[in-house]
Amino acid sequence: MYRKILITTDGSAVSSKTACAGVQFAEQLGAEVLALFVAPEYQYPIYVEIIPPSYPSETEYRAAMQRAGQEHTQDVADSCARRGVRCEAMTAFHESAALKIVDVAQQHGCDLIFMGSHGRSGWGQLLLGSVTNKVLQHSKIPVLVHRLIKEPGTK
Repeated sequence: MYRKILITTDGSAVSSKTACAGVQFAEQLGAEVLALFVAPEYQYPIYVEIIPPSYPSETEYRAAMQRAGQEHTQDVADSCARRGVRCEAMTAFHESAALKIVDVAQQHGCDLIFMGSHGRSGWGQLLLGSVTNKVLQHSKIPVLVHRLIKEPGTK
C-alpha cells in the first residue's frame, strides 16, 4: 500500500509518541521511513546595527539546529532499527514547516505523511495555527494524522 512514509518530529513528547506510532505503522506495512525535523531559518536581530555578543552567528545557529535535528530524528531511527524498518533521517530549514514537509515528501518520493495533532479545536486551533492543518491543505499525497488522546487526569 505505502512504500515510503515521511514521519515528522519536533522533539516534543507529542511528536515522539506520534513517531513511535508511525514506525509501528510502517513496520506493519513493510514500508521504509524518512524522519524529518524542520528548523526555522536563521533570523537576524531587528536591531542589526548592534548585535549582542551573546547572539549566535548564522553558522552557530545552523550547527545547533543540525545537532537538535539529528538528536530528534535519531529517536525515530532507533525505533526503526529496533523494529527492522529501514530509515533515513534529515534536517531541513524553512520558515514554514508545513510547506517544507510537503516539499520534502514530494522530493523524496514519499507516498504518505504521518504526523501528529495536539487535538486542539475551536479558538485554540484558530489562534495557534496548525502545521498539521497546513500540511493537509497543501499536500498532494495522503496525510495520516495521529491524534493523541488525553489520558484522564492529565492536562
